[in-house]
Amino acid sequence: MNSIANLKELLRDRPVLFLVGPTGIGKTTLSVSIAENLPIEIISADSRQIFKYLDIGTAKPSKEILNKIPHHLISFLRPEEHFSAGMYSKMSRKIIDQIYERKHIPFVVGGSGLYIKALIEGFFELEIRDDKIRSSLRNRLLKEGTEALYTELKKCDPVWAENIQPNDKQRILRGLEVYLSTGKKLSKLQEEPSVPANFSPVIFGIRCDRKLLYDRINNRVNEMIENGLLKEVLDLKKKGFTLELNALNTVGYKEVFEYMDNTINYEEMVELIKRNTRHYAKRQMTWFNKNKDIRWKDINENTDFTELGKEMVDEFKSIKNV
Repeated sequence: MNSIANLKELLRDRPVLFLVGPTGIGKTTLSVSIAENLPIEIISADSRQIFKYLDIGTAKPSKEILNKIPHHLISFLRPEEHFSAGMYSKMSRKIIDQIYERKHIPFVVGGSGLYIKALIEGFFELEIRDDKIRSSLRNRLLKEGTEALYTELKKCDPVWAENIQPNDKQRILRGLEVYLSTGKKLSKLQEEPSVPANFSPVIFGIRCDRKLLYDRINNRVNEMIENGLLKEVLDLKKKGFTLELNALNTVGYKEVFEYMDNTINYEEMVELIKRNTRHYAKRQMTWFNKNKDIRWKDINENTDFTELGKEMVDEFKSIKNV
């Protein structure tokens, strides 16, 4: 990695570089280009890449990239382990401090808007827990299904429901548990004062027109299947993991599990992964479009990511007066 001028002065200002955007748009490729021009360490902001064994379906960076560029918060949890935005915020802030000690620049890359929001703004970590209500909700989930509880959540706390996926069992149950045990909305409680970040975020985002993004997503799904997504899910099943786990009840894994359980056929599986991934990308952009601090870079089918990376590094240096 190349060093940059006045690095000590830059680090005193504690900037943290961010790269956000929807799934499938090319964040990993661009991050590699940026890493070639700045002394950075990457902190993943992906709520699924944190789990071990989920490699192809989460589009983790290749082993070559991981060996070349220091990465954090990738493949450090088992699929059955719990993780939250609040935990992400605390861990990432510690990692950022450690990166500064090594005289490097922290570089947060990912598409999980809630994680990024928690990191920058702080996160009010609730200690509210009611085992009786939690057990009751889990029983209802088995009997009534995810959709029924999500519909109930939309009535109790529409803001929280809007910002999570309709099939995110863990967050649906959490929102209902908090509301039923306190009478208060989780989304409202999270507006309580929290500790703001002790760094200066510089947030870049990449976006493109819908057709190009959807074409990229469709092509990536095809590549995932060609690269062994079905074998990856088969290995997960052999390890005893099921769709009851929140980590696996997500796009790309849920559909393959259903195919292997003969709920849907092969063609339906492929089309559902593509459709659900497109829907997820749309929700990501809805989230990011609310953030007025993002410096957007529009790309097209002819964009040179190497040149775009250099352009963003130059802009970053200019912003921080390096």
